[in-house]
Amino acid sequence: MIPNPLRDPRDRRLPRVPEPCALVVFGITGDLARKKLLPAVYDLANRGLLPTNFALLGFARRDWGDQDFAELSRKAAREHARTPWREDVWEQLAADITFVQGSFDDDDAFDRLAATLAELEGSHGIGGNAAFYLSIPPAMFPTVLKQMQRTGMAESTPDRWRRVVVEKPFGEDLPSSRQLNELVDSVFSAEDVFRIDHYLGKETVQNLMALRFANTLFEPVWNGHHVDSVQITMAEDVGIGGRAGFYEKTGAARDVLQNHLLQLLALTAMEEPVEFSAEEIRTEKLKVLRAISVPEDMETFAVRGQYEQGWLAGERVHGYRQEEGVDPESTTETFAAVRLGVETRRWAGVPFYLRTGKRLPRRVTEIALVFKRAPHLPFADTDTEELGNNQLVVRVQPDEGVTLKFGSKVPGSVMEVRDVSMDFLYGEQFTESSPEAYERLLLDVLLGDATLFPRNAEVEASWAVIDPLEEFWAGSTPHPYRAGEWGPRAADEMLAAENRRWRRP
Repeated sequence: MIPNPLRDPRDRRLPRVPEPCALVVFGITGDLARKKLLPAVYDLANRGLLPTNFALLGFARRDWGDQDFAELSRKAAREHARTPWREDVWEQLAADITFVQGSFDDDDAFDRLAATLAELEGSHGIGGNAAFYLSIPPAMFPTVLKQMQRTGMAESTPDRWRRVVVEKPFGEDLPSSRQLNELVDSVFSAEDVFRIDHYLGKETVQNLMALRFANTLFEPVWNGHHVDSVQITMAEDVGIGGRAGFYEKTGAARDVLQNHLLQLLALTAMEEPVEFSAEEIRTEKLKVLRAISVPEDMETFAVRGQYEQGWLAGERVHGYRQEEGVDPESTTETFAAVRLGVETRRWAGVPFYLRTGKRLPRRVTEIALVFKRAPHLPFADTDTEELGNNQLVVRVQPDEGVTLKFGSKVPGSVMEVRDVSMDFLYGEQFTESSPEAYERLLLDVLLGDATLFPRNAEVEASWAVIDPLEEFWAGSTPHPYRAGEWGPRAADEMLAAENRRWRRP
């Protein structure tokens, strides 16, 4: 395609819009597609960010016609869309929606899919460009990838691009991850593979880099000389829902710690990239992931738990072993906490405490830098009884923003110093609401921008951290904790062993 000679790529007044293309979604009738992908496609169309020549092609086992599928898509998009509903936008989008029925091991179905995609090149003018989204269980990846290879759908040429989006988990340990990576790379070239971690699409995660590298205020103290510890928390108040089959095989560490939390750690600890490009950012993140050290005393500093029945938001909820589809003797963890180190000059000696869990008191994800206390306080001990450590907290969800916590004098005739907070909230500062993570990431896939997508080496470096923990935990029973509590007592004892305590989000 001939580029517009009048368009300066530095011009931010006009949004970037992808080339004409198709988006092919495998597993289009599943929860992820209905709640995230279809609404994201509608929101992109509503914002004018989809190309004029665009086609959405769904593939699933259900025996539906185009009309049935269009109705399902409309209902899902309207229910979960972020932007206001506009019937004219949907009608234009609906005219570009096609459904192909079939199972993943059915050669005839994939032949029909390939033929349909070829027809769309002429009818919709998509130029042969296509992105394939694998919204399917990881066990089905090999079957689908081999079918795509057999039918030639995965082949890029100088005149067209073909990309694939792979959902987590990327394997279940380092060997299986390497095996999956080799399979994907045998079908698609490395630059055409997009491993999606939706946390990296969140506005506040990206703001972490702006906070650090666009300001001179924070970077001088963003190191072990001033930071006492770093706490990264991802808490969920929900249980496992209907995901027992997946969760029993995975657990909290593989589901969240291996990808979301280690990616947040890498962004927090990375050095400034030479430029804001996909390659340079990945280079710096990979250095961090390879520098992570696991605790020698795993008995104390690697804790996992499992929720029991309890009270949450005024309602009594089941324990994990009472959830439908869960083994009554299950030893799968629903909570994981670990103390990691980052062996670089900037972070040597600073503990990174990571924790994630289900059925915790509230849904929250945050990164907290806890600073060292002042080496000398010229006040009486009674004046500073209410003074804690300074903290810089990046709130990823749900109240996106940044909090700075520091000491201030309480008004009055005596010197009393107490913690106060300064808050920045995205929703109050900016009139435009933040796009959903999948909205941003889908657009990046269609644009071919891999900045927010981890590559093979990052995934494998993350598994190299998790595998020793899983090996230590194998055969052990998780610590119990009641639903509605902040995890098992052992997690508090982990920090107490070093005279610290968890920050209460």
